[in-house]
Amino acid sequence: VFHGRILAQRLVGQETRYEVEVKEPYRRRFPLVSREYLWVPNTCGCPPLLEGGEYLLMARRHVNHEHTLNRILLQDGGYARPWTPREAR
Repeated sequence: VFHGRILAQRLVGQETRYEVEVKEPYRRRFPLVSREYLWVPNTCGCPPLLEGGEYLLMARRHVNHEHTLNRILLQDGGYARPWTPREAR
């Protein structure tokens, strides 16, 4: 779970890749750097994340069996809501 700002969006094959500025990590199950790529396994724009918008995101680390792919994945129906100062408390 982290607070992030969407910097850019790009369609890559059948997935959407968001470049995210990590503002504040809340639960540290895996390390995050100041800028990460967040992957969504569709191109429909679900959930709707707007460039420049700040969100509270619940994503998971996805590593394939060959350990050649290591990325942050926001699954369909994943938790992504607009960030408000209330979450900072």
